[in-house]
Amino acid sequence: MTDLLVVAGARPNFMKAAPVLEAAGRAGLSSALVHTGQHYDAALSDVFFAELGLPEPDAHLGVGSGSHAEQTARIMTAFEPELRLFDPAVVVVVGDVNSTLACSLVAAKERYPIAHVEAGLRCHDFFMAEEINRRLCDHLSTYLFTTSRDARDNLVSEGIADERIEFVGNTMIDTLLRSADAARARGAAERLGVSAPYALLTLHRPENVDDKRILTGLLEAAEEISAEIPIVFPLHPRTDARIDAFGLRGRIDRSRIQVQPSLGYLDFLGLLADSAFVLTDSGGVQEEATVLGIPCVTLRESTERPVTVEQGTNVVAGTRREDVLAVAQVALHREGGPGQIPELWDGRAGERIAARLAEEIFALEGTATANA
Repeated sequence: MTDLLVVAGARPNFMKAAPVLEAAGRAGLSSALVHTGQHYDAALSDVFFAELGLPEPDAHLGVGSGSHAEQTARIMTAFEPELRLFDPAVVVVVGDVNSTLACSLVAAKERYPIAHVEAGLRCHDFFMAEEINRRLCDHLSTYLFTTSRDARDNLVSEGIADERIEFVGNTMIDTLLRSADAARARGAAERLGVSAPYALLTLHRPENVDDKRILTGLLEAAEEISAEIPIVFPLHPRTDARIDAFGLRGRIDRSRIQVQPSLGYLDFLGLLADSAFVLTDSGGVQEEATVLGIPCVTLRESTERPVTVEQGTNVVAGTRREDVLAVAQVALHREGGPGQIPELWDGRAGERIAARLAEEIFALEGTATANA
């Protein structure tokens, strides 16, 4: 029997899971890692194991891409026998991707306790796939570990018992703080031919890149911004395909937008740390920019991480070209406040999670021994 069965499947999951796996061993817990293969490209998966010091997965489901229904179904059917094989005390899921929900559904129906790392985040956009995933996962989970205090309010308002919720901080920030020096030492900007000052751009969310009108407006805004400051654009495979499908490659080619392939974690973190500001639709980048003190222009209509707006460097600009341009001007000229690091984003979230789960598991084992 394994104490913790930790599930990861997509790029952000690895940074969030690594501190839990590391802290579990120090807390005396055995653990196993299941990689669902939701992200299967080497630049979005394999490189993170090497850079984060993650162990090789104990199981790799290899599900690949597909529609939400196809991918979720494949993860569920592949995960079920692995769950029975490892027979864990607790299944640990992170984030809000399809892997998170699929494995939570299987674990709940097999009556295994679930611990959700990064619980309670809400953007209140019911059409966003991640919002559906995170809501359902939270209601299936026994232990809900939150990154900010507002998450508890979200969960309690949905009827989740307060005793199931614990504010522990942000495991993604654990990884950032541990990796920042190594990321800067790699000299990614120089190696990639990027000269400061520059802005950084990331786009990957389906609601942005699958809609030709929205993607066109965002690229138009980026083209105009690049007239004032070069933009470095690590191109997600999905976004790359949509740009070609919509005939938008010319907007990049005639601008000062420097396209790069998908980058590993350390190279991306190094570029972010040295950027003038970042334009992004990524939730994780909003958090990372806040801790690094980098102005962040979020290319979405809402955010599930309001703490990065209230305390950090983040401004939610929306997706309209003129709004993005206006907020980018503020970021470019550093007119916003410096922000502060949110409470408990101190590099010890993984320790708090492992300590709580160890307490629960050892208590159950003691009860079982006493009753034997």
